[in-house]
Amino acid sequence: MTRPVTGLTRVAIPDGSAEAWVSRPEGDGTYPGVLLLTDAFGVRPQIEKMADRIAGWGHVVMAPNVFHRDGSIAELAPGVDLRDEGASASYLAQAFSRVRRLTPAQVEPDLDRYVDALLGLPGVLDGSIGVTGYCMGARLALRTACLRPEVVAACGCFHGGRLATQEDDSPHRLLPRARAAFVLGHADKDRSMPAAAIEQLDEALDDAGLEHLTRVCVGAPHGYTMADTPAYDEGAAEWHYAALADLFSRSLAGRSPDR
Repeated sequence: MTRPVTGLTRVAIPDGSAEAWVSRPEGDGTYPGVLLLTDAFGVRPQIEKMADRIAGWGHVVMAPNVFHRDGSIAELAPGVDLRDEGASASYLAQAFSRVRRLTPAQVEPDLDRYVDALLGLPGVLDGSIGVTGYCMGARLALRTACLRPEVVAACGCFHGGRLATQEDDSPHRLLPRARAAFVLGHADKDRSMPAAAIEQLDEALDDAGLEHLTRVCVGAPHGYTMADTPAYDEGAAEWHYAALADLFSRSLAGRSPDR
């Protein structure tokens, strides 16, 4: 595995700019880009570690601060040990107010700019990119695949909530626009994505003729990939990395992953 080179950049968005964490393989060369869309806790050391791991497979990874209207990465940092259930619940209550304000009408222009910014980073191959998202970021990842089908060739959605609902703006309704291959990892103890919603999402993927792998991680809670929270499940998290690496190696041009 190559050692990632990391740092912050800024992305121009419709009403200003947003910070984004970037991880890239060491040395010269060009690599497929990957957009990483975070959970409600935002960009923090855990997200940086995840971006670094994916970069080690041979990708340039960008994780934008999707909550840029509420503050910088530093200003929104949890500042507590999220592995403590009480601290995690308290911070999540604050984060939910930001999540509710991030409406489709507000976020979709941002997603478009994030894709363009990723493609414009030095060392990113022209052409296909991958997207991966977690919790609420899974909804954003799915939307990105549908908004930019000409470039998003692979999309991972992990412990995503409300990916398929009865609402008019439900993400699954956009799937006829997509061309990407999908990997979807659900948690069987996730009240925000019950079995009926998983079935509805799979039917929408089938109807759209999209390649997809769906797994329900038995015993895993919502948030199972996040090692800095009480929800972390090592087995489910490692499955996610393996499935995502395989998806990217099959769908994106460039280096094969070295896990």
